[in-house]
Amino acid sequence: MEDKNVTVIAVQVSDTNSQLVGSTMTKAGRLAMELSHEKKRLKQELEELQTEYDEINPTTHTGTTDWYVKWIPMLLAVVGIFLISASLTFYGQIAYIVSCLGWIYVGMQWGDRVIMIGSVVSCTAIAMDLVNTFT
Repeated sequence: MEDKNVTVIAVQVSDTNSQLVGSTMTKAGRLAMELSHEKKRLKQELEELQTEYDEINPTTHTGTTDWYVKWIPMLLAVVGIFLISASLTFYGQIAYIVSCLGWIYVGMQWGDRVIMIGSVVSCTAIAMDLVNTFT
């Protein structure tokens, strides 16, 4: 089986050499031309690989304060939902309200209005139900 990369390089080198046949350029000059062509090819390949990496690379920041804060509200929301379904409504609602407040903070840090609005609406709905329960 023939290595395609080696073949491509060999073809490019022979193309460069065929362009230089009959010229008065020295071997060093020819080598410089070949290296220049190879450098351009490698630069283009690196740009393509960087583009692929950027498409695959996650966009969420990791290791920052907001990264840690978003996990705590997510866990509190899940716990709140399970507590509500286990008939521990008061504790579930408190956990869910704290979760919403955490998501509002994360939305503010990210500048994401959708997260903030969704969290404010759900927090308000839960708080209203909590107030109605105790009045």
